[in-house]
Amino acid sequence: MCRVPMGKSDVFKRKGTSSIMITAIVGGNWGDEGKGKLTDVFAADADYVIRFQGGANAGHTIINQYGKYALHILPSGVFQEGTVNIIGAGAAFNADAFKKELEMLKEHNVPTPNIRISDRAQLVMPYHILFDKLEEKRLGKHSFGSTQSGIAPHYADKAMKIGFQLAELYNENLAEKVERVCIIKNATIAGLYPDAEPLKPEEILAYLKDVAAFIKPYLCNMAELMHEAVKSGKNILLEGQLGALRDITNGIYPMTTSSSTLAGYGAVGACLPPHEIKRVITVVKAYSSCVGAGPFTTEIFGDEADTLRRRGGSDGEFGATTGRPRRMGWFDAVATKYGVAVQGTTDVALSLIDVLGYLDEIPVCVAYEIDGERTTEFPSGDRLDRAKPVYEKVPGWKCDIYGVTEWDQLPQAAKDYVSYIEKLIDCPITMISTGPDRKHMIYRK
Repeated sequence: MCRVPMGKSDVFKRKGTSSIMITAIVGGNWGDEGKGKLTDVFAADADYVIRFQGGANAGHTIINQYGKYALHILPSGVFQEGTVNIIGAGAAFNADAFKKELEMLKEHNVPTPNIRISDRAQLVMPYHILFDKLEEKRLGKHSFGSTQSGIAPHYADKAMKIGFQLAELYNENLAEKVERVCIIKNATIAGLYPDAEPLKPEEILAYLKDVAAFIKPYLCNMAELMHEAVKSGKNILLEGQLGALRDITNGIYPMTTSSSTLAGYGAVGACLPPHEIKRVITVVKAYSSCVGAGPFTTEIFGDEADTLRRRGGSDGEFGATTGRPRRMGWFDAVATKYGVAVQGTTDVALSLIDVLGYLDEIPVCVAYEIDGERTTEFPSGDRLDRAKPVYEKVPGWKCDIYGVTEWDQLPQAAKDYVSYIEKLIDCPITMISTGPDRKHMIYRK
């Protein structure tokens, strides 16, 4: 059950007002829902935009007056002057991706963004990316569909306490820790990946020292910064990566990412009091898409999938990080209702509804059939693998609604589709995206 949402006027406050507003923008499905655009929109009224989890394994596509960008590590508020953008303590910080994206903004004459990085964030090492690739290759047909960005090895090392927190890069005993880590990693290489070259401690240490010199101007004590921000009543925007179904604990385990994608983790990854997160906006697509392996109950194939894929998104449905064609499917109300619930959603933003204007009828999955029984509960384990979609079809609107900005401008069939989904997922849809640009939004009271 959703909490009662606040009105639009409660969110779009002026920066620096005394009434604090912490808003989380997160995904309700498998990722790629359109969170980057919404974060870019809301960042205009935010004092801080924070990436609180994940790393460069997923991209947020943004289209604005500067052009089209796929950001993988930078927060989506970097295009808003006066906004402080923070890579939080819970993030997997890829220094190479960070440097590359900063250079990209500079080349396109984007004003230099105000960026901070928590000194408690941990570093994605080059060998994390190497191990990710080697393990996916070793697993073969049993692979997890990783983007091979080093995320699973990174978070595994964090849990094993052999990762490198950014603050550690300035420790006197750094070389000693590098030696210890290389012993462990080289034993793994010898046992599992004998064709790979062993790690050289001197090369690892040199890399860490280069990173330390480069990032030092950006580092901050995030806990102290957020304490003062909350006390001063600043507007804070949390930017989630991927979606609820990829959450390491509550998602489609083991076909998940390696961090928590839920708004609740924002309190940890962004060093914030949990009771101060007042609004959770969960973004869901008007249809379904998925990058990577794992159960995907409403998946469609062939020409039906190709048509939807080509029409979807600003340049079709292809992964912003990998370029892989996304798996396509119809709207899954069972999975979405679950995702909306575990996010603690206050209201839903429905994206890409304009894509469906070519259809005479639109299939919607309203239940699953598992072992001959119908259910609307989202299952775990291999019961999800056996789930079959139960569809109802609703009338299409057979016209172009791209760029519509007012609810009353939508054809009745499109309004009915929104209301139908709203009822199925048991949460109010207060925003509807009708195109990739910032202004392509409908706000419902």
